Amino acid sequence: MKSGDGEKLKSTDYRPAPFSVEQVKADFPILDQKVNRHQLVYLDNAASTQKPRSVINALLEYYRHSNSNIHRGMHTLAERATQAYEGTRSHVAQFVGGVLDEEVIFTSGTTEAINLVAATWGEVNISEGDEIVITEMEHHANLVPWVMLAKSKSAVLKRIPITICGHLDLSNIDEIITKKTKLVAVSHMSNVLGTINPVKEIVARAHAVGAVALVDGAQAAPHMAINVRDLGADFYTFSAHKMLGPTGVGVLIGRKEMLEEMPPYKMGGEMIREVRFDRVTWNDLPHKFEAGTPNIADVVAFDAALTYLDEIGMDKVRLHEMQLTDYAMKKLTELPSIEIQGPQEPDQRGGAISFTDRDVHPHDIATFLDSKGIAVRAGHHCAQPLMRVLGKVATARASLYIYNDESDVDRLVEALVEMRRYFGV
Repeated sequence: MKSGDGEKLKSTDYRPAPFSVEQVKADFPILDQKVNRHQLVYLDNAASTQKPRSVINALLEYYRHSNSNIHRGMHTLAERATQAYEGTRSHVAQFVGGVLDEEVIFTSGTTEAINLVAATWGEVNISEGDEIVITEMEHHANLVPWVMLAKSKSAVLKRIPITICGHLDLSNIDEIITKKTKLVAVSHMSNVLGTINPVKEIVARAHAVGAVALVDGAQAAPHMAINVRDLGADFYTFSAHKMLGPTGVGVLIGRKEMLEEMPPYKMGGEMIREVRFDRVTWNDLPHKFEAGTPNIADVVAFDAALTYLDEIGMDKVRLHEMQLTDYAMKKLTELPSIEIQGPQEPDQRGGAISFTDRDVHPHDIATFLDSKGIAVRAGHHCAQPLMRVLGKVATARASLYIYNDESDVDRLVEALVEMRRYFGV
């Protein structure tokens, strides 16, 4: 499997579970509890994952042992905190395929990372009549900033449609991405459909007409090996909390030469080199984009999350999820009232499975499942335009991760059967 573009693994490649899910479960204290008198089954991983003991301990250890502001302090705690913070940056750089440390910008999440690009690169480079291309399956985080930028600049927002099977329809891509295109912004994996998009192909098309390509990797980075260089993306974004790390930490990967040309996003301490009353010069990368005191503790703890994933191996993470998604899709399709959105083939999608019941509203599905200790999400999943394309008001979504197994899927299916009896349908 190529790292980064979700190249298909055939069903014949499936093997027994590539790691012990039982041992992984034991590393997550939150899973060892009952909710509404039932053992917790957590299937809301596309929204946020749970944290292993090593991440929780890393956060506690930072506050107990190393808490200090970073970069400018001359004392031991400041140097210790700075080393840990910058160590995470280096780890991130290697995790995504070996980019430069200075190309890794820490943000509060994927949302801020995309807003950063829109407010800096976008403000400078998008003009009246220019075209911005997105897809019909984008999360609001990779849609609203471009809608607003297009409106403020009198630019044109175009979109790549989806097929009835939930794939991007690239049949007329040359008519959508044209010489007028300045930016192509696309999700690597849909948080609703689970679709793994051919981002390498789309990025190449963008570059062929001189456009810049941004990839929203919030759903992909936790679930497969990523190589940003191989993808060719100019910008790549993801969030720590969706990959075992703390909340409040995101990553923007950007090409060094582009980041150097972009104006800063926030003004204040650390992002400056020299300040006078009549002029200001900016600090070097990556500090130019990290004004003020950052989220030090959570960035430090994110390193432990990356280590946990490294020790399992991202190829094994992907294989496990493909096998479990295959099992879940087959089990759910045995229920005649259930309709699943997105690709049916597990090698073409991730483990976010959005579904509806023909007789029960998604919100009622989620409420009933919660009464059985099963956590899923229901709603439009921050993708209202996509829901309109699908002809749905909302869906329920069960999303899988490394601590889920077949028994969790069985609990979900059994509860859905019981739900229909409960509602008398």
